[in-house]
Amino acid sequence: MRGYSVTISKSAIRQIAAELAMFGWKELLSCAFAGSFLLLMALSRHLTPAWLYRYDFLFLGALIIQAALIALRLETAREVLVLSAFHALGMGLELFKTSPGVGSWAYPEPSVFHIATVPLYSGFMYAAVASYMMQAWRHLKLRLSGSPPQALAIALCALIYANFFTNHFIPDLRWPLALGVLIAFRRSRVHFTPLKEERRMPLILAFALIGFFIWLAENIGTYFGGWVYPHQLKAWAIVGPSKISSWGLLVILSFIIVAALKRVAPPPAPPPLPSPASGEGEETVRYLAAPQ
Repeated sequence: MRGYSVTISKSAIRQIAAELAMFGWKELLSCAFAGSFLLLMALSRHLTPAWLYRYDFLFLGALIIQAALIALRLETAREVLVLSAFHALGMGLELFKTSPGVGSWAYPEPSVFHIATVPLYSGFMYAAVASYMMQAWRHLKLRLSGSPPQALAIALCALIYANFFTNHFIPDLRWPLALGVLIAFRRSRVHFTPLKEERRMPLILAFALIGFFIWLAENIGTYFGGWVYPHQLKAWAIVGPSKISSWGLLVILSFIIVAALKRVAPPPAPPPLPSPASGEGEETVRYLAAPQ
């Protein structure tokens, strides 16, 4: 039986390395809000002044990070409006999950900026997921192929969000819903461009990978006391891997909403260039040079 060897040229290795480096850089840019907020949470016990509650420090810090990203043109005002919608969806879920009759997790520290049992900073954790998706969409030039009908995707989105509430009163439907997602998106691919050449992967795999990394971030957040689960009241303990399924469903929910918004409100196309004789060239050049 003959053996086979595969040789890779140095130029191919350099190309792969350059593409991986650019992919990592664009992923880092996409995580600008989420990474900054997680770092703020990790350092908050040392940075919070004595006259301010830590949860309020996180809320004000999140506002400052958001303002800085807009000022640096890393996020647009339109994107911030979308993030506000995710903030509201997250707050609705938080108010239910932390209510006395449910108690899925808790925020044990005091705060001024809060609604009932939920400090206002918590909504930014959900907005951070959407921020990553919108930034990745732009930096990596994402596009989808093989997507299910939009009506089906929106129905799955509504059912996933509803299940986060109803699973306390009726059997948890996360696994039937996950099966529905697998069937609906079985042919879906996400296309992305790290450098020059477009790559692709199954969309389901992308959902799973993002959910896994959010689960890692959740463990970091609970370790630094951002919130606590019942099994962490006496001492910190790892958040079990079963939570990855919950985050995976939340990722799917967020992705469907962002994808739907991208379809409804695509970026405006630039106007056609006029002929030199039209006398409108100078105005058009100014338009094209304006920040998007």
